[in-house]
Amino acid sequence: MHDHRIASPAGRLLSSLHLHSDGSGPRLRVGVLVDGPVLPRHFAAVLEDIRASDFAELALVVFNVDERQREARPRQSRVRALWNRLTDRGLRGRIGYDLYERLDARRRPEEDPEELVDCSSLLACIERIDVNPIRKGFVHRFPEESLGRIRAANLDVLLRFGFNIVRGGILDAARYGVWSYHHGDNDRFRGGPPAFWEVVEGAETSGVLLQRLSDELDGGFVLCKSTFATADSLLVSANRELPYWGGVHFVIRKLRELHEQGWDTLRARAVPPAPYIGKRKIYRRPTNAQLAGWLAPRLALKAARRPFRKQTFVHWRVALRTGASGTLDRPEASPTMDGFRLLEPPPGHYWADPALVEHAGRTWLFFEDWIYAESRGVIGVAEVHEDGQLGPHETCLDTGRHLSYPHVFQHGGEFFMVPESGADHEIVLYRATDFPRRWQREHVLQRGLFAVDTTTLEHEGRWWFLPTVAERPGGEVELLLFSSDALTGDWKAHPASPICSDVLRSRGAGAILTEGGRLVRPSQSCAPVYGHSLLFNEITTLNPREYAERTYRTIRPTWAERLIGTHTYNRAGRHEVVDACDVIDARAALAGPSSEDPRSTAPHPGAGRR
Repeated sequence: MHDHRIASPAGRLLSSLHLHSDGSGPRLRVGVLVDGPVLPRHFAAVLEDIRASDFAELALVVFNVDERQREARPRQSRVRALWNRLTDRGLRGRIGYDLYERLDARRRPEEDPEELVDCSSLLACIERIDVNPIRKGFVHRFPEESLGRIRAANLDVLLRFGFNIVRGGILDAARYGVWSYHHGDNDRFRGGPPAFWEVVEGAETSGVLLQRLSDELDGGFVLCKSTFATADSLLVSANRELPYWGGVHFVIRKLRELHEQGWDTLRARAVPPAPYIGKRKIYRRPTNAQLAGWLAPRLALKAARRPFRKQTFVHWRVALRTGASGTLDRPEASPTMDGFRLLEPPPGHYWADPALVEHAGRTWLFFEDWIYAESRGVIGVAEVHEDGQLGPHETCLDTGRHLSYPHVFQHGGEFFMVPESGADHEIVLYRATDFPRRWQREHVLQRGLFAVDTTTLEHEGRWWFLPTVAERPGGEVELLLFSSDALTGDWKAHPASPICSDVLRSRGAGAILTEGGRLVRPSQSCAPVYGHSLLFNEITTLNPREYAERTYRTIRPTWAERLIGTHTYNRAGRHEVVDACDVIDARAALAGPSSEDPRSTAPHPGAGRR
């Protein structure tokens, strides 16, 4: 354990958006239920956010005395502990998962959200109540004398960071109840261990939610929820990292909304209940047989494949279509991928995130030009001729850092670009000084966010900005919405932001399309793998107070052979563009295709399949 600052700056990017409130009411009084001063790092980060805010305060800490008494008991000798484990049926049945957890603990990420840290400094000078809960199985109830003291603290919210399943009077001891995290998707995985059964069952997504507890297990009032792609790993810690960090900002975000807009707003924005579709009523710790049945064949397969492993790259290419009617983004049309022609980039490169722009009777293709040898992207450009053939390509923007997703648009007779530069924690606007080949840095639109695939829209006299953000790289599931009265003006967060927190449709996938009074937002599904499929979402409501959209079409990577992803769509005039990826040998990526390689500039033989 360490006594240091809990959350690094990189881990509090989303929380930083919610540390200030424009509400005029008194500070919210927050209490916390804990088993002791030592907490997992992700819970400690929540407490830091509350301490850093200007609208909430930690007013009470409730310690679980029973748990501390258990920890203070003399430890058994190793021989005695082993004997108890072998002779006790319940303990014997946990041997497999206990060993699995020990192995998993050796491979934890560097900034492990479950690492235990001493929070004594965060909890110092806060009123304290010690409680010996009334235990019945896994359920904790609070004695009436303790409930009276907690109610007297006049709390707005209680956070459950300790105790076990709490029921009874404690659930309404604070004005707005007891808030608790559930690390899992309560529509499919109730119980635990957190994020484990998602890996076992091969679920596409793993979730995290913040709920107001009720007497029903995992049946509370869900304040907010996010889903992430399930990690392709046999270690549960790998699948916990993004959801655990990705949910840290939930508490401070909802406390700010409560302070500014009141409880009715939180209820109105709650996640609507859905029927439970889990394979088990309640998931529990796996038995030895269950663990062995899942783990043994996968370890054997992994060992068998090891001698034959080759280094591979995910290889993206651009596909063009000319002369089609643009049916992909039209709800009333039957979509077809017929006619898209995959283009092979030069040796040592891949091309992705394509965008099309018309100017002075000519059409230009912008794209991320990834350089394998440098492990970074630059922005490339090439002319698209009338017959759909591509002219010579060149680099038009290279900052020496990674760039991708060139979002190019025209405003006031000039061209602008907002490329992705997420690793720099800023969103930057560039202006063309010699379109399309030269661009200069014009304005920093936003700082302090790890933002990807930012898309802009000018609509009804306002500018709208849609970045997808994350607490950690790889966890980009929060689609935020901001607006401004000018392109380079101050951003104002939309009341409905985030407008999506789902890895299956949050991340931007091209410019927002406008036609016939409709607004269509292309997005990408990043599960089961990054950039897996392309979605079209009609924006049905967009105004300063409300946002709503509906998904009406998905294009999966089945329209050509060997594809594993297709994640961007743009169009201009008679031309449409998508991208697609497969997995290729590293040597082939660096050397380029041979003359016999079927991946060529000819129409792909699988084009047209969906």
